[in-house]
Amino acid sequence: MSTIQLTSSQERVLTALVNLAENADRPVSGREIAEAIDRNPGTVRNRMQSLRDLRLVEGVPGPGGGYVPTDGAYETLGVERMDDAETTPVAVDGERVEGVNVEEIDLSSVANPELCRAELVIRGPVGPFGVGDHVTVGPTPAAGLRLSGTVDATSVDGNTLLLRVDGMETPPADAGDAADVGAAD
Repeated sequence: MSTIQLTSSQERVLTALVNLAENADRPVSGREIAEAIDRNPGTVRNRMQSLRDLRLVEGVPGPGGGYVPTDGAYETLGVERMDDAETTPVAVDGERVEGVNVEEIDLSSVANPELCRAELVIRGPVGPFGVGDHVTVGPTPAAGLRLSGTVDATSVDGNTLLLRVDGMETPPADAGDAADVGAAD
């Protein structure tokens, strides 16, 4: 299959659809997509027509209708479906944000506590997050990592949050595991 080149506007609309569809058990309306990317619903409808022509989106008619991304949409964006993925919860000021799951956490400058940042790639709308909000992430499925910090920036296009990290913790290791660290054979 050849690589489909999308315009930045098409990519933005398709990314929003994929992110919103991950947590919806129904088609996503054009209005929801428009709100997620702060665009006019007419603009979204126009982009959806071209994305349907490219077979990246299926339209579902009727009162409960909307749009559903195809497998080609995920391939084109280079993202995996998260149907059976474990969840990593996100909370703002202690309140869990429904319909949002963390896909990736990238840490930078962990050696310098003053500059420690985390870039969170999320599935779901970034609308509930604003600059200055205190966000808590986790525990992550594998390591049980919990991360907290203040939102420095949000990106609707990439569904990312940039956090200024103020805390990171993992569950304590078993006492037996700790005794093994550094033990000579």
